Amino acid sequence: MLRLLRNWRHQRKIGKVKPGDGHALKAYRFYHLLSRSLFYIRLDEDDGSSHTYMVDVNYFSEESKADMYRDGKHIATSKLPAAFPVPGGFIEVATTTYGLSRMHFIPEEGSEQQLSPHPGSTEGLRMRLDQRFPRISKTIGILAIVILLASIVLGLPQLIALITEIPIVQDYIGTFESPIILPGWLNTFLVISGALAAFERALTLRNHWLIDIDTNLWDDFD
Repeated sequence: MLRLLRNWRHQRKIGKVKPGDGHALKAYRFYHLLSRSLFYIRLDEDDGSSHTYMVDVNYFSEESKADMYRDGKHIATSKLPAAFPVPGGFIEVATTTYGLSRMHFIPEEGSEQQLSPHPGSTEGLRMRLDQRFPRISKTIGILAIVILLASIVLGLPQLIALITEIPIVQDYIGTFESPIILPGWLNTFLVISGALAAFERALTLRNHWLIDIDTNLWDDFD
Protein backbone atom coordinates (compact mmCIF):
# COMPACT_ATOMS: atom_id res chain seq x y z
CA MET A 1 0.00 0.00 0.00
CA LEU A 2 2.81 2.40 0.91
CA ARG A 3 4.58 1.60 -2.36
CA LEU A 4 1.40 2.30 -4.35
CA LEU A 5 1.01 5.66 -2.58
CA ARG A 6 4.62 6.58 -3.38
CA ASN A 7 4.17 5.62 -7.04
CA TRP A 8 0.96 7.67 -7.24
CA ARG A 9 2.66 10.72 -5.73
CA HIS A 10 5.62 10.24 -8.06
CA GLN A 11 3.41 10.09 -11.16
CA ARG A 12 1.57 13.25 -10.05
CA LYS A 13 4.89 15.07 -9.79
CA ILE A 14 5.98 13.94 -13.25
CA GLY A 15 2.60 14.97 -14.63
CA LYS A 16 3.24 18.57 -13.57
CA VAL A 17 6.39 18.89 -15.72
CA LYS A 18 6.01 21.16 -18.75
CA PRO A 19 8.41 21.67 -21.70
CA GLY A 20 10.89 24.54 -21.47
CA ASP A 21 11.20 27.45 -23.88
CA GLY A 22 14.92 27.14 -24.61
CA HIS A 23 16.09 30.36 -22.94
CA ALA A 24 19.61 30.51 -21.52
CA LEU A 25 20.34 29.97 -17.83
CA LYS A 26 20.75 33.23 -15.95
CA ALA A 27 24.17 33.62 -14.31
CA TYR A 28 24.25 33.18 -10.54
CA ARG A 29 25.26 36.40 -8.73
CA PHE A 30 26.11 37.12 -5.09
CA TYR A 31 22.80 38.98 -4.64
CA HIS A 32 20.95 35.72 -5.37
CA LEU A 33 22.20 34.14 -2.12
CA LEU A 34 18.87 34.39 -0.27
CA SER A 35 16.52 34.24 -3.24
CA ARG A 36 17.78 31.45 -5.47
CA SER A 37 19.16 27.90 -5.34
CA LEU A 38 21.06 26.34 -8.24
CA PHE A 39 22.20 22.71 -8.38
CA TYR A 40 23.74 20.59 -11.12
CA ILE A 41 24.66 17.04 -12.07
CA ARG A 42 26.40 15.51 -15.12
CA LEU A 43 24.62 12.52 -16.64
CA ASP A 44 25.39 10.14 -19.48
CA GLU A 45 22.94 9.84 -22.36
CA ASP A 46 22.01 6.62 -24.15
CA ASP A 47 24.28 7.55 -27.08
CA GLY A 48 27.30 7.79 -24.76
CA SER A 49 27.44 11.59 -24.66
CA SER A 50 27.53 13.44 -21.34
CA HIS A 51 25.52 16.57 -20.46
CA THR A 52 25.07 18.82 -17.47
CA TYR A 53 21.58 19.13 -16.00
CA MET A 54 20.91 22.10 -13.73
CA VAL A 55 17.89 22.83 -11.53
CA ASP A 56 17.13 26.45 -10.68
CA VAL A 57 14.72 27.41 -7.87
CA ASN A 58 13.74 31.06 -7.45
CA TYR A 59 12.03 31.55 -4.08
CA PHE A 60 10.59 34.95 -5.03
CA SER A 61 8.85 33.83 -8.21
CA GLU A 62 5.07 34.23 -8.54
CA GLU A 63 4.49 30.51 -7.99
CA SER A 64 6.54 27.80 -6.28
CA LYS A 65 8.33 26.15 -9.19
CA ALA A 66 11.65 24.78 -10.42
CA ASP A 67 13.28 25.11 -13.84
CA MET A 68 15.56 22.55 -15.47
CA TYR A 69 18.38 23.34 -17.89
CA ARG A 70 20.46 21.04 -20.09
CA ASP A 71 23.88 22.48 -20.89
CA GLY A 72 22.55 25.93 -20.02
CA LYS A 73 19.31 25.76 -22.09
CA HIS A 74 15.87 25.65 -20.50
CA ILE A 75 14.21 22.28 -21.18
CA ALA A 76 11.52 21.91 -18.50
CA THR A 77 9.59 23.61 -15.70
CA SER A 78 7.34 22.30 -12.95
CA LYS A 79 5.42 23.31 -9.86
CA LEU A 80 6.95 22.03 -6.63
CA PRO A 81 7.38 19.38 -5.46
CA ALA A 82 8.66 18.12 -8.80
CA ALA A 83 10.14 15.04 -10.45
CA PHE A 84 12.01 15.77 -13.70
CA PRO A 85 12.66 12.76 -15.98
CA VAL A 86 16.34 12.61 -16.98
CA PRO A 87 18.58 9.93 -18.52
CA GLY A 88 18.77 6.95 -16.16
CA GLY A 89 16.09 8.15 -13.73
CA PHE A 90 14.62 11.40 -12.49
CA ILE A 91 15.55 14.42 -10.37
CA GLU A 92 13.32 15.06 -7.36
CA VAL A 93 12.93 18.61 -6.02
CA ALA A 94 11.02 19.78 -2.94
CA THR A 95 11.10 22.82 -0.67
CA THR A 96 10.05 24.00 2.77
CA THR A 97 9.44 27.52 4.05
CA TYR A 98 13.17 27.83 4.79
CA GLY A 99 14.68 26.40 1.61
CA LEU A 100 15.22 23.02 -0.03
CA SER A 101 14.38 19.63 1.42
CA ARG A 102 15.06 17.55 -1.71
CA MET A 103 17.40 17.98 -4.69
CA HIS A 104 18.31 14.40 -5.57
CA PHE A 105 18.91 12.24 -8.61
CA ILE A 106 16.93 9.02 -8.24
CA PRO A 107 18.41 6.41 -10.62
CA GLU A 108 16.45 3.51 -12.06
CA GLU A 109 18.95 1.27 -10.32
CA GLY A 110 21.15 2.05 -7.33
CA SER A 111 21.01 4.61 -4.54
CA GLU A 112 19.95 8.23 -4.84
CA GLN A 113 22.52 11.02 -5.21
CA GLN A 114 22.27 14.64 -4.09
CA LEU A 115 23.02 17.17 -6.81
CA SER A 116 25.98 19.51 -6.35
CA PRO A 117 25.21 23.12 -5.42
CA HIS A 118 26.58 26.07 -7.36
CA PRO A 119 29.83 26.98 -5.51
CA GLY A 120 28.73 30.59 -5.09
CA SER A 121 25.26 29.76 -3.73
CA THR A 122 24.33 29.68 -0.06
CA GLU A 123 24.23 25.88 -0.18
CA GLY A 124 27.60 25.84 -1.93
CA LEU A 125 29.19 28.07 0.71
CA ARG A 126 27.73 25.85 3.46
CA MET A 127 29.20 22.78 1.77
CA ARG A 128 32.58 24.48 1.55
CA LEU A 129 32.44 25.17 5.29
CA ASP A 130 31.72 21.49 5.90
CA GLN A 131 34.67 20.42 3.74
CA ARG A 132 37.18 22.87 5.21
CA PHE A 133 36.04 22.87 8.85
CA PRO A 134 34.20 19.57 9.46
CA ARG A 135 34.22 19.85 13.26
CA ILE A 136 32.72 23.33 13.23
CA SER A 137 30.19 22.18 10.64
CA LYS A 138 29.18 19.19 12.76
CA THR A 139 28.80 21.39 15.85
CA ILE A 140 26.55 23.79 13.95
CA GLY A 141 24.43 20.87 12.76
CA ILE A 142 24.04 19.43 16.27
CA LEU A 143 23.21 22.86 17.67
CA ALA A 144 20.47 23.29 15.05
CA ILE A 145 18.88 19.99 16.12
CA VAL A 146 19.03 20.94 19.80
CA ILE A 147 17.41 24.33 19.11
CA LEU A 148 14.60 22.82 17.04
CA LEU A 149 13.88 20.14 19.65
CA ALA A 150 13.87 22.78 22.41
CA SER A 151 11.47 24.91 20.36
CA ILE A 152 9.09 21.95 20.01
CA VAL A 153 9.23 20.96 23.69
CA LEU A 154 8.91 24.49 25.04
CA GLY A 155 6.73 26.06 22.38
CA LEU A 156 4.18 23.35 21.51
CA PRO A 157 2.35 23.33 24.90
CA GLN A 158 2.06 27.11 24.79
CA LEU A 159 0.74 26.99 21.23
CA ILE A 160 -1.89 24.38 22.15
CA ALA A 161 -2.98 26.51 25.11
CA LEU A 162 -3.30 29.53 22.83
CA ILE A 163 -5.38 27.60 20.29
CA THR A 164 -7.77 26.32 22.96
CA GLU A 165 -8.55 29.91 23.91
CA ILE A 166 -10.50 30.20 20.63
CA PRO A 167 -14.22 29.87 21.54
CA ILE A 168 -15.09 27.35 18.80
CA VAL A 169 -12.17 25.13 19.84
CA GLN A 170 -13.21 25.35 23.50
CA ASP A 171 -16.69 24.10 22.57
CA TYR A 172 -15.23 20.90 21.13
CA ILE A 173 -12.19 20.02 23.23
CA GLY A 174 -12.26 22.41 26.17
CA THR A 175 -9.26 24.40 27.38
CA PHE A 176 -5.67 23.44 27.99
CA GLU A 177 -3.33 25.07 30.48
CA SER A 178 0.30 24.90 29.44
CA PRO A 179 2.65 23.60 32.14
CA ILE A 180 5.31 25.81 30.52
CA ILE A 181 4.91 29.58 30.47
CA LEU A 182 7.90 31.53 29.18
CA PRO A 183 8.41 35.30 29.17
CA GLY A 184 7.80 37.08 25.87
CA TRP A 185 11.48 37.80 25.21
CA LEU A 186 12.36 34.11 25.55
CA ASN A 187 9.57 33.03 23.20
CA THR A 188 10.80 35.61 20.69
CA PHE A 189 14.32 34.22 21.01
CA LEU A 190 13.00 30.68 20.42
CA VAL A 191 11.17 31.76 17.28
CA ILE A 192 14.19 33.57 15.81
CA SER A 193 16.71 30.88 16.75
CA GLY A 194 14.34 28.17 15.51
CA ALA A 195 14.03 29.90 12.13
CA LEU A 196 17.82 30.15 11.85
CA ALA A 197 18.18 26.48 12.82
CA ALA A 198 15.60 25.47 10.20
CA PHE A 199 17.46 27.56 7.60
CA GLU A 200 20.71 25.77 8.51
CA ARG A 201 19.00 22.41 8.06
CA ALA A 202 17.67 23.51 4.65
CA LEU A 203 21.16 24.56 3.50
CA THR A 204 22.36 20.99 3.99
CA LEU A 205 19.09 19.47 2.69
CA ARG A 206 18.59 17.62 5.97
CA ASN A 207 14.99 16.79 6.77
CA HIS A 208 13.27 14.75 9.47
CA TRP A 209 9.52 14.33 9.93
CA LEU A 210 9.68 15.28 13.62
CA ILE A 211 12.38 17.96 13.75
CA ASP A 212 11.58 19.65 10.44
CA ILE A 213 7.81 19.90 10.70
CA ASP A 214 7.33 22.09 7.64
CA THR A 215 7.89 19.75 4.68
CA ASN A 216 5.16 21.10 2.37
CA LEU A 217 3.64 17.61 2.03
CA TRP A 218 0.31 19.09 1.00
CA ASP A 219 1.88 20.34 -2.25
CA ASP A 220 1.41 16.83 -3.58
CA PHE A 221 -2.32 17.53 -3.76
CA ASP A 222 -2.11 20.77 -5.78
